[in-house]
Amino acid sequence: MRRDQLEHAIRTACQIIERSEVIVVGSQAILGTFREDELPRQATMSGEIDILPIAEGNEETAQLADRIEGVAGELSPFEQLHGFSIDGVDLQTSALPEGWRDRLVKVQNANTAAAGGGLQFTGWCLDKEDLCVAKLCAFREKDQNFVSALLGAGLVDPGVIAARLATVPEQYRPSAARAAEWLESSA
Repeated sequence: MRRDQLEHAIRTACQIIERSEVIVVGSQAILGTFREDELPRQATMSGEIDILPIAEGNEETAQLADRIEGVAGELSPFEQLHGFSIDGVDLQTSALPEGWRDRLVKVQNANTAAAGGGLQFTGWCLDKEDLCVAKLCAFREKDQNFVSALLGAGLVDPGVIAARLATVPEQYRPSAARAAEWLESSA
């Protein structure tokens, strides 16, 4: 995945749901902080971009996520044309630490504007350590490989990740404890 593909996904998702802003919560959120040439290969391997619509409540968020998925999700004409898909997700998809919204990384430039110089769309990407918290709480092999690659390249701070793991909502605490053990043994 490349930064220009992230920007294309932001623009497309915003147009599909007719909103000016979305949040990128999956692994490709790392492209909000680093260019693909600054990242280890394992950090840009995913062919999907997870987009969290911004809405009043999770029911509306889920409805908007379904619209994104229907138009640009896996096996869609969008994916066939562009070589990547956009997955709409809701607030229950990721375990996110306290204060994550205050640390979002803004992605907004000419590539996120509507064709013809119309609306300017914004993608808010998870902070790199918040992204690692979410990935480690999911704890799939691909997520561990992603975080391990970032740690190995010195691009994320294991101390910050550990501190933020302790602040995830109560329902994710068992996952966070397992993630903290993995992080301690990996760092």
